[in-house]
Amino acid sequence: QLQLAESGGGFVQPGGFLNLSCSVSGFNLDYDAILWFRQAPGKEREGVACITENGGNMKGRFFVSKDDTKNTVYLEIPDVEPEDTGVYYCAARRGVYRCDSYDMAADYWGKGTLVIVSS
Repeated sequence: QLQLAESGGGFVQPGGFLNLSCSVSGFNLDYDAILWFRQAPGKEREGVACITENGGNMKGRFFVSKDDTKNTVYLEIPDVEPEDTGVYYCAARRGVYRCDSYDMAADYWGKGTLVIVSS
């Protein structure tokens, strides 16, 4: 069964640290990519991270990692800013050996988790 489930969203103050989790089922990261996207209010959705067993690719302050024993992919966001507010999605794309980009089309999507950065 192919499943993606994000968690870890919520309120965080500017300058804080955020660690989002994506529980992954049914994908093989040796040839499938797990992706992170976000969509801020009034903005288009944008890719921010990508990871396979052969490495990751990420934008700016974002850091993507994984724990194979837990079947979980993480997205860490240090020193969060108000502009980081938005819905964060984990997603997957099959047939990707290496993430040459952090922004690519996805085939499967999680429901998203809301992040609000505010004082």
